[in-house]
Amino acid sequence: MSWDMPGPAWLFCPADRPERFEKAAAAADVVIIDLEDGVAEADKAAAREALIANPQDPERTVIRVNAAGTVEHMLDLDALLRTEYRRLMLPKCESAEQITRLVDYEVIALIESPLGAMAVGRAVMVRNAIGVMWGAEDLVAALGGNSSRHADGGYRDVALHVRSQSLLAAKAYGKFALDSVFLNIADLEGLAEESLDAVSVGFDAKVAIHPSQVPVIRRAYAPVAKEVDWAQRLLAEVPNHRGVFTFEGRMVDMPVIRHAERIIARAQVADSAGFAS
Repeated sequence: MSWDMPGPAWLFCPADRPERFEKAAAAADVVIIDLEDGVAEADKAAAREALIANPQDPERTVIRVNAAGTVEHMLDLDALLRTEYRRLMLPKCESAEQITRLVDYEVIALIESPLGAMAVGRAVMVRNAIGVMWGAEDLVAALGGNSSRHADGGYRDVALHVRSQSLLAAKAYGKFALDSVFLNIADLEGLAEESLDAVSVGFDAKVAIHPSQVPVIRRAYAPVAKEVDWAQRLLAEVPNHRGVFTFEGRMVDMPVIRHAERIIARAQVADSAGFAS
């Protein structure tokens, strides 16, 4: 992975709403300016012009282009030649070849189709793939279904399978993993629960669709003081032992040490961004 990610709360912003670009950048750690699903077909040309005319910090901005093989995809790439952006999100990614064709860019593969789910491991092996995100709604639509979640808000099994598969592929090849969006904007409690689960299993960030979701995601990723204290004390003990040892009644081996290191890393990101718990 060639990019030191600025933080865990990413935010989609439609490319045809340039008046929102700076507000989104002020709210989130990374802004995904969207040329694809967030823009109506009739407005895509205007969205590309807005992208060019309203430059944002390329280190904190990713551009979601339209899917490979479409006319809009080629027009998006032509427009990007007039910008400083060099990180793309490729929707409906289904092969390594789709990523390697974007040789001048670092690419986040967005997995949201049956073929994409089957090919994600091979796709993200390529050098210019830097991350993986997954999407449930397009996936379920492609399967012929009509709902990715149960009535209680939890994902159905097929969505969870692709979520896990995307996470495993990302981590297997040293890429970062983005957890998908939470569409019920009003349900901040549900978002908090899902964000905590994303932290627990290793997703590096979660993507928001509304600025109100950003603080919830940040709180989930910022370890509480008790966690940080435990991690600091455990890591301080490591040099005093050879191999496995016991700390506060718990066996400590390399996975536990890595867990503690991860807590400290998340705390440092939270401190530097000013949103520590």
